[in-house]
Amino acid sequence: PGHGREDYETGLRYGLETLSPLDDKGCFYPATEEVGGLNVFDANPRVVDILQESGRLLAQERITHSYPHCWRCKKPVIFRATMQWFISMEKNHLRQKALDAITGHVRWIPAWGRERIHNMIAHRPDWCISRQRNWGVPIVALLCKDCGHVYMDADWVFSVVDRFAGHERGADYWFEAPLEDIAPQGLVCPECGGTAWEKEDDILDVWFDSGTSFAAVLEQRPECRFPADLYLEGSDQHRGWFHSSLLASVGTRGVAPYKAVLTHGYVVDAQGRKMSKSVGNVIAPQEIIKKYGAEILRLWVASEDYQDDVRISDQTLDRLVDAYRRIRNTCRFLLGNLHDFQADKHGLPMSELTPLDQFATDLINRRHERIVEAYNQFEFHKVFHALHNMCATDLSAFYLDVVKDRLYVSSPNSRARRSAQTVLWHVLEVLLADMAPVLSFTAEEICQSLPEHARGASKSVFGMRFRSAADFLSEDKRQAWEILLQVRGETTKAIEPVRQSGAIGHSLDTQVTLYAHADLRDVLQAHAADLREVFIVSKVLLAPEAEAPEHAFVSQDVSGLRVGVAPAPGVKCPRCWVYSEDIPGPGQYADICARCREAMEGR
Repeated sequence: PGHGREDYETGLRYGLETLSPLDDKGCFYPATEEVGGLNVFDANPRVVDILQESGRLLAQERITHSYPHCWRCKKPVIFRATMQWFISMEKNHLRQKALDAITGHVRWIPAWGRERIHNMIAHRPDWCISRQRNWGVPIVALLCKDCGHVYMDADWVFSVVDRFAGHERGADYWFEAPLEDIAPQGLVCPECGGTAWEKEDDILDVWFDSGTSFAAVLEQRPECRFPADLYLEGSDQHRGWFHSSLLASVGTRGVAPYKAVLTHGYVVDAQGRKMSKSVGNVIAPQEIIKKYGAEILRLWVASEDYQDDVRISDQTLDRLVDAYRRIRNTCRFLLGNLHDFQADKHGLPMSELTPLDQFATDLINRRHERIVEAYNQFEFHKVFHALHNMCATDLSAFYLDVVKDRLYVSSPNSRARRSAQTVLWHVLEVLLADMAPVLSFTAEEICQSLPEHARGASKSVFGMRFRSAADFLSEDKRQAWEILLQVRGETTKAIEPVRQSGAIGHSLDTQVTLYAHADLRDVLQAHAADLREVFIVSKVLLAPEAEAPEHAFVSQDVSGLRVGVAPAPGVKCPRCWVYSEDIPGPGQYADICARCREAMEGR
């Protein structure tokens, strides 16, 4: 019963003595009949002989099975029951209090972590907190040499701890100090009246050390708070740090030491194999940083769904380099077009922005809301994808492509240009706020590129105060713009084969006619003033669907839409490239369109 858990539990069930006839060296005590003094493994053949001689050996054969081995020296080990220190899971209802904290007061990310640790706590035995090691935090106790009684008076323990704190050797002083320097003078055992004592040599389990880190850190440092907002570690820590911290805190403080617990998978190679030096598939962080930079490593961490094991390869990192370049180039474009903009001086309220700029503001604000929600849910891979989509799809492929005309062509102080710049500044604010937790150095670099008036009193992106993303369109207006974007996509499809044929060189060389059914035509007509700019063409005409010629492009995605593409009428303005029918001829600005003349004249 003293050499295995199952045997021990069986012995308890049947009232057997917990016999453990082995000494600390794994040898039978000398008084043990027949095998006294023998090593436990050397005694095995003799035990077989004794059984055979007594006629009690039914069979003998060799089998292959799993057997515990020392992880360090690889030699077989045995189980041996010894006196240890335990924390009862039932006394003071520790088990139930811990289970209540798990289910009622802690957020588990992913959610399956709750059931995992709940089952571990519900079925675990009492917590053995002592270890037999040469170094560690001592268990401050005295043992009576005559009867084994334990002396552990609380006031005495605290006085010894205070002595550790003031000693150059710290807690090691316990093992080095003479007994008379430690034991209370004249201490008498209350059990047997003995006066001979010895120090406890056991140390605390290292999981007890780490499990009480909340007391050493959160409760000792003024900048910290108890309980912690978040404990973060790998999934194996449900049995380790999360587990020991919970029991230590619930047992001593009555509450869990954390408000939330997040667990992640492990990094594996491209084939999903665990990284191993012997296999040769280890990718060191230092190598990634040297080749790609630390920002790419951070972006990779944020881009992956950490709830499962995470794969890494050069191909994965190369794709992230492209994504990072897109984000960085977008920010560079924004900075370059805000050089003459000051938000408090030139910015416009939402109601005074152009309809396109209002929609862009709404689009970015909705994207920002999703990013903030993803941060709150610790879904960092969603943050990355939303950031990348914002830069690649919402901005580069749509809004920034459209407003280049206004930014480059309109008069510097025109309302149209200031409207676009107002949106660009807001977009930059949103990007800075959303990327800073992940792309910290890139966000800081952008911040340092801003003029002082833009940074305010802060010297860092992490001290900047950003406007709340509170401006949104009504659902009706948003739906109308989503229809316009669908039509824009179909128009681009219609123009492309004409461009490939060589009939036109650029979309600005075209005039498009949108043949649409009545409801769709009403939506388009309501935004007629915006269509040329949004579609990046020189002219847009609207007509009933029934008037569409046979050769018109038929949309497969927008019901009731056909698109006619023709060369734009008029003369190409050399300044804005838009074809115009009102280029007047002689004069100071004879060869440019009316819009460009107004810009050149500063109107």
